[in-house]
Amino acid sequence: MPYKINDVFSALADENRRNMLVMLAKENKNVSSIAEHFKFSRPAVSKHLRILKKARLVKMTKKGRERYFSLNPVPVKEVFDWLKFYDKFWDDKLNLLKKYVENKK
Repeated sequence: MPYKINDVFSALADENRRNMLVMLAKENKNVSSIAEHFKFSRPAVSKHLRILKKARLVKMTKKGRERYFSLNPVPVKEVFDWLKFYDKFWDDKLNLLKKYVENKK
């Protein structure tokens, strides 16, 4: 099932989930090792991970009784590609402003 960009933005809106993604970019972790880095409960960490999983930002694998999570960078790339339009938009606007200011001198 393809991911939805709105789910990705919603998941990325929370600072704790962004921090989890940074951790998972470095190495795969189980829920307990992720929870060690946060002041909230393990069930709260699991809830954040469910949101990240729904947005397809993380993948989960089971090893015995443990669930390990890893970063899935593909949805982030889609957001990056979407944002590139605005990067070009602002570059163009700033270039126009620069030309305007230089011609006023």
